[in-house]
Formats: sequence, structure tokens, C-alpha cells
Amino acid sequence: MSAEKNYLALDLGAESGRGILGTLSDGILKLTEIHRFETGPVNLPTKYLSRQIEKSDNSLVWDFLRFWQEIKNCIQLSSRKSTLSSIGVDTWGVDFALLDQSGQLIAFPYHYRDSRTNGVMELAFERMPRAKIYEITGNQFMQLNTLFQLYSLVVNDAPQLKITDKLLMVPDLVNYWLTGRAVAEFTEATTSQILDARKSQWSPEIISAMGFPAHIFPEIVQPGTILDPLRPCLVEELGCNPQVVAPPTHDTGSAVAAVPAGVEDYIWISSGTWSIVGMNSQKPVINQQSYEGNFTNEGGANGIFQFSRNVMGLWIVQQCRQQWQKQGNDYSYNDLTEMAKKAPHLKTIIDPDFSAFLQAGGMIEKIQDYCRLTNQPLPENEGETIRAVLQGLALRYRFIIEQIEHITGKKAACIHIVGGGTQNQLLNQFTADASGREVITGPIEATAIGNIIVQAVALGGVSGWEEGREVIRNSFDIQNYQAGERTEWDQAFELFKRNLQKTTLAF
Repeated sequence: MSAEKNYLALDLGAESGRGILGTLSDGILKLTEIHRFETGPVNLPTKYLSRQIEKSDNSLVWDFLRFWQEIKNCIQLSSRKSTLSSIGVDTWGVDFALLDQSGQLIAFPYHYRDSRTNGVMELAFERMPRAKIYEITGNQFMQLNTLFQLYSLVVNDAPQLKITDKLLMVPDLVNYWLTGRAVAEFTEATTSQILDARKSQWSPEIISAMGFPAHIFPEIVQPGTILDPLRPCLVEELGCNPQVVAPPTHDTGSAVAAVPAGVEDYIWISSGTWSIVGMNSQKPVINQQSYEGNFTNEGGANGIFQFSRNVMGLWIVQQCRQQWQKQGNDYSYNDLTEMAKKAPHLKTIIDPDFSAFLQAGGMIEKIQDYCRLTNQPLPENEGETIRAVLQGLALRYRFIIEQIEHITGKKAACIHIVGGGTQNQLLNQFTADASGREVITGPIEATAIGNIIVQAVALGGVSGWEEGREVIRNSFDIQNYQAGERTEWDQAFELFKRNLQKTTLAF
């Protein structure tokens, strides 16, 4: 009988953060949610004046001092429940913090939806052509990428950049506060569009062209690196002394690490606020077709690259729900899905990557505007609105999957969907129907599970990746969805592609 080991995943998302305790014993992993807290951005009044956008008196930032207290609560509550072997942190991508020479946080990290990057991409391309940036990084272009966030500070002669000693991506900031070690974990660094994908190092060419201070970019470490124990002050405060391990700190990397695949070539979809659709590759896929399709190459566990593309995901559903709540209708996500089931089939479909859907607010009206633009019937109620979104997501998935297969020359045997979005069974079935493929869903808590499995491999609690996948298959429910009738979906897909010519994509 194997000794019981306990690993803590600190999983920070765009809406909430959680401490998930993973207990591994006799090849079975059990999860316990220790603590959950809200994340989300806050509007902070500021005198920041952008040269690219109209005068603004507020910025959208992350309240990381509050997050830090909640993270410590997670650790303390976990250590009271069991002896922790290690801690691993994962978060969203692209956002970063700036530290001064004393290691102090200079300002709250900006939220990726902050408007200060409006118009900055075009200015950056004056410093280095778009195609050259892609040739180096293999990253898809989004105005929220670290490259453009950081360049907005250069363009506006931001004073904080002049006193910066280190740039730390968001999970690296947490690891620094935990251990005192300032490093950049590889998977998160690959979201920045400042990393040379082929060399797996920061790109001196991009750094020089954009006028970034070269000294602020820290050493890069691979996922599975054992960093350090907790700082002595935290050992005293929290009453425990686990190791801190760097899992794939980009949450997509951790989620994909939890895919319980039994075949080599498959499509994976990490489904949540964002959806990310991809296929694993031993090397970055960088060519003219991937550039024109705006595909990205991000790091994954075990030395792989994740060739993928972002999709707006369930963000649109979340925004609709919030808008209805403000109107006095407090629907649960299950309520909305049940309404969508009863709505007419393929009456209306949207493209979730339409540019207007990127920004928060007025989402219902934006969906109606999209329908007018594409000459489709307007959704008449909540169910029709949500069904239009879910059907559009499934068709966007199919569009990207067919592009991936064409670019890589590989045919995917099936689709694995992991993450919180797997709980939407209607979307899972739509994905199978729209793509004509078997869809395998689960585990739901993929990000935390992948995070924990990497910790276990690093510390020897699991022998390697094959055993890790076996642990996942033995420990969590996996569901299968088979494709149904294709004719109507094929017709809808042709309409979806025609509508692309009438719209502007967010990325």
C-alpha cells in the first residue's frame, strides 16, 4: 500500500480562485476544495493618459493584495487538514507584475481587458513587422498579449517601467511571494509573445526592437521544477513547510496535462470562460498557414507545445447571465441551459469570436447587433439567446479543428474536452454533432488535477506521465458523446463560414 501524499493546487481563474487539495493513495487521486474566493477585476481611479485612446480616469486591475491573503488562507486551511508535500500555482496567461529593486510590487497588475492596449498593436508593428514577431514567437495576435501591454508602457513613457527590476508573470509573482525566488515558468512565458518559441528563451530581438529593458526578464524554468520551500516568515505564519513546485503555471498547460488520452493524435478543448482548441506537438508549428490562421504555440507539460487557438468561450454566456441578473432575473447556468434545450434548433448562430464580444457589458444587445449584421433572426428570449451562443461555439470549434488538421497534416481520432465547461452537456453534444466526431469529456477539475499530477511526478509520488494518466482515468468520471445527424449542422457550418466575410474577429 502506497503512502498517502497531499498536494495543494492553487488555481486562480478570471472569476474565482480555489485551493484544491489532492490526496493520492494507492493510485487514486481524491480532490477536496479547501477554500474558494472571488477574483475578477476592479476599476481603479488613475491619472493615466494614453496617447492612443481617449482620456481615461480609471484602469482595470487585479487586486492582488487581497488575492495574496486568500492564497495564504488556502495554504493554512490545507495544512490544518493534512501534511502538505507541495504547493503548485496556476493562473490565466499574459498578465504581469513589475517589481522594484527591493522586490516590492510597483503597482497592481493590469487586467488583460484594460483598454490601454487599444491601438497599440499597430504601433508595435512599426517597430517590428507582424510577420517577424510571429516567426519568432509563434503566438497568435491579441491586443491583450503581454507584448502589447508592456509596449503600451513604453509608448506612454510610463514612470513605473523606469524603476522596474523584474517583470514577473502573474503565477511567477505568487511563487516569488511564496519562496523569494524570481523566475519565469516556461508555459506562462509562452503566452507573452516575447519568447522565442524555437529556443525557449526570451527573444532579445523583440526586447530590443520594442525598447524593453532587457534586465527585467527573469530566468526561465520548465514545468515540474522544484523551486524552494516557503519563505521562513510564511513557515512561521502558516505553520507548515511544503515545497513549492512550478506546474504548468498557465492554466491551459495544467488542464491539458490532465487529458486522459489513450491515443497520440487528438484534439483537446479546455472549456471555461475562454475555450482553447488545440493539438499537442513535439515542436512549435510556425509557418505561413499558422500565421494566416492566427494560431498560437504555447508550452505544455513534458516538453510539448500546444498548437492552438483561443475562442471567446463561455464568457458570452456569463455576460448574458450577469445582464439578466441586473434586470432582476437570477438564472442559474443550469436554468439557462434548460431554456436553450427548448429553443428552436439552429434558428440563429453567432460567431463567439466576433470583435464586439471581447469587451464586457451589453452582451445581449451585441448578440442582436451581430444577428442584424449577418441577416439572421434575432433571438426572442433567453433560451434562444443561449442556444445561439452554444451552437456558435460548436461551429467555431469545428472551424478551428479543420484548420489544425490541415496545417499539421494530422487527423484527430477524437475530441477531449476538459475543464468547467464540460458540465454543459448541451454544448458537448453540439460539439460532437457539429464536428462529426466522438467527444470525450472530463475531468471537470482538469486544471487542478494536471497541476497536482505534475507536482506528484516532480516529487516522485507518481513515476511519470503514463502512470499519471492512469491515475486520472481511475479516479474521475469520463463521459462520451457520439455525433448525430450531420445534414443540418453541415448547412449551418456553410452559413457560419459565409458570415465570417461580414464580420471582424477579435483575434
